Amino acid sequence: MYDYDLFSDPYAYNGPITRTFNAQEPNPYYSLNNWRNPNQTKDNGREPFVININEASKRNTNYRTTPWTGRHLQLTLMSINVGDDIGLEQHRNNDQFIRIEDGQGIVMMGDSQNNLNFRREVYPGFAFIIPAGKWHNLVNTGSKPIKLYSIYAPAHHPRGTVHVTKKDAEAEEHNNY
Repeated sequence: MYDYDLFSDPYAYNGPITRTFNAQEPNPYYSLNNWRNPNQTKDNGREPFVININEASKRNTNYRTTPWTGRHLQLTLMSINVGDDIGLEQHRNNDQFIRIEDGQGIVMMGDSQNNLNFRREVYPGFAFIIPAGKWHNLVNTGSKPIKLYSIYAPAHHPRGTVHVTKKDAEAEEHNNY
């Protein structure tokens, strides 16, 4: 039917549209990344934004950093120390997506503070979704910090939020919420 074998050389007549990757050269797309320093304080919200989310999450040393806050969505990076947790909390008006990039822990959710009946172990590559109104916590059970990114819809923290430590975050939340 065909004049050539489709499977032996997929580029016999048409080359790839994108540039091919050569491990000996620097990644040509990495320079397009807006997020050079994961510990910077600039929130790039409401502007087009590109980030290597895996690398930025792993390099972040702040408890919480918000690289992008829009009208209906917010991206945060977090680093949870060994033996520590996010803290039992509830977001009445925000759905939340969390993906673990490094470390391990246990996520707990439930309808009340005293009934966290949903418990799952989470590892790098795992993601979980917290529906608005659910009480939840994430506890670091591993031997290194949990590195994660979280997406809130709508935005939850003030634009440009940076909390170097969990104590900083708790102090601000106590004063503002």
